[in-house]
Amino acid sequence: MATTSPDPVPLPRNEPLRRPRAEVERLCDEATRQKDLAHRRAEFWVKADIALGFPAALLAGVSGAAGLASTDARVPAALVALAAAGCAAGAGFLRSDSRRLANKRARQAWALVEARARMKLAQDRVLPDDLAEILESRQAALAAYEGEDPPPGPTPTATPG
Repeated sequence: MATTSPDPVPLPRNEPLRRPRAEVERLCDEATRQKDLAHRRAEFWVKADIALGFPAALLAGVSGAAGLASTDARVPAALVALAAAGCAAGAGFLRSDSRRLANKRARQAWALVEARARMKLAQDRVLPDDLAEILESRQAALAAYEGEDPPPGPTPTATPG
């Protein structure tokens, strides 16, 4: 028994014009969420850097002073120095400073995506070329976690050709 597929639902005449706008709205929402997430992550890595770096410096100073103060304090000073070395090794292993910088770069890149999307949404019509521009900015924001700081100056734009 053969079944016939139902006729496709006809789209309103202006439906293709709404699709790029809807996608730009979705990208704007995504950029807002990612920007806020990158901001929270950057704050976390600042706290982690301080939480590991400050005790390491403090313990190293205390152990050095205790070790030089008397011969009886050398064993406790050595244990405190080991604790300081552990904190310093943890800070080096986590690379919290580089993670903080990466999240700051990402936050700036996502803010750029959000700003561009909002500028496009302020226009009467959003064209597929506008959507392509936002998607390029999104790719740059995704790459910002891995890359280095962009060179100073205006953001390069794609030229046809």
